[in-house]
Amino acid sequence: MSPTSIQVIGTVIFSIAVIHTFLANPIVAYSHKFKEGSMANRLLHFLGEVEAIFGIWSIIFIVFYAAIEGFMIVDEANRIIGGAIHYIDSVNYTEPAFVFVIMCMAGTKPILGFAEKLIKFIANLIPANGKMSFYISAMIFGPLLGSFITEPAAMTVTALLLLKFYYSEEMSQKFKYATIGTLFVNVSVGGTLTHFAAPPVLMVAAKWGWGMSHMMTNFGYKAATGVIVVTLVTSFLFRNELQGDLAESEDSSQDSVPFWIIAIHIVFIALVVVTAHHPKFFLGLFLFFIGMTHITHEHQDQLKLKESLLVGFFLAGLVTLGGMQGWWLQDLIAKLPDLALFYGTTVLTGVTDNAALTYLGTLVEGLTESAKYYLVAGAVAGGGLTVIANAPNPAGYGILNAQFDKGGINPLYLLISSLFPTAIMLVCYQFLPSL
Repeated sequence: MSPTSIQVIGTVIFSIAVIHTFLANPIVAYSHKFKEGSMANRLLHFLGEVEAIFGIWSIIFIVFYAAIEGFMIVDEANRIIGGAIHYIDSVNYTEPAFVFVIMCMAGTKPILGFAEKLIKFIANLIPANGKMSFYISAMIFGPLLGSFITEPAAMTVTALLLLKFYYSEEMSQKFKYATIGTLFVNVSVGGTLTHFAAPPVLMVAAKWGWGMSHMMTNFGYKAATGVIVVTLVTSFLFRNELQGDLAESEDSSQDSVPFWIIAIHIVFIALVVVTAHHPKFFLGLFLFFIGMTHITHEHQDQLKLKESLLVGFFLAGLVTLGGMQGWWLQDLIAKLPDLALFYGTTVLTGVTDNAALTYLGTLVEGLTESAKYYLVAGAVAGGGLTVIANAPNPAGYGILNAQFDKGGINPLYLLISSLFPTAIMLVCYQFLPSL
């Protein structure tokens, strides 16, 4: 496929945005050379926000698009048929909107308190000390819960619990990187027990006729096996840091949240999950949800609107630029043999969203069943390699970033920390038989 000039520009800008994410920490560090609060200081801080990078470069891309193709082209009936506005209208922003809404809902006090109690209950069944057992329970059941409440919600809940009980303590940087690398990978595969929770699976399930039984027998049990193995190995390697009892929450008011409030929150989340492809409906639900939290404000913390909006902005920029990558990705997917597709998709996922990769796979005619399997398996296995590899990763990044030294999470260290869990998932998907 011969690319158009705007597609080439889109790929160049996308590549620059990827490089920019690796330079985010040095940019933030350089901002400290300027007076705190000065324009230069604030500008560099903004340019060093990973959540803002793809949004910034997508705006630059739209400016180029308007300069080359026009801002808005209309026909005689006054319908928009071309230009930058037409391209924006053609991009599906449902996923960024959904992640924004579900992150706000999942990060509320009643939901976090309920998840904490559930994970503590499971942890009590694990024969280990409190700190170790809660870590194992959170890192296994938090991500696997993503198959039912969606991956963005699972990422939000698990990351906030890790922040509360581990990242806020004096844990080593090695532990923090190993944990976030494991978390990203576990969440990426943890949503594959069902056909509606993981973004890369959502992109193909309807087109290829994959239902829950197919996902459970071909992906789900393999993902659960890998999540358990990775978590147990990680907890063993850091067993010295996970000694002792779990610190009790300073905020004991969670215990006083009435169950009916928790139930209402769960109903709202369930309705948003069910209507995930209908943004007009779930955004309307979200407005009602905000009103409900205002009515029950004595049982609420402040909604995480800013953090959720930043994550939504990140994903909106990613899909805007990702729409220009089909000219080279689609041909590449079509030509690779199965195992090369499996490992190649894993690597490609590190530099683009895995849902975009699987979506492009649905456009390739004549893919064999094994090619479909390896495409999706590679996409979810590689979903923890970078912050842009999987849609929920920016949510976890935004929650935990401030707890890392030297300006936040280093993309290279994140990549290194995710290699072991990624390798385990690759082994599970390649060698465990489908049931």
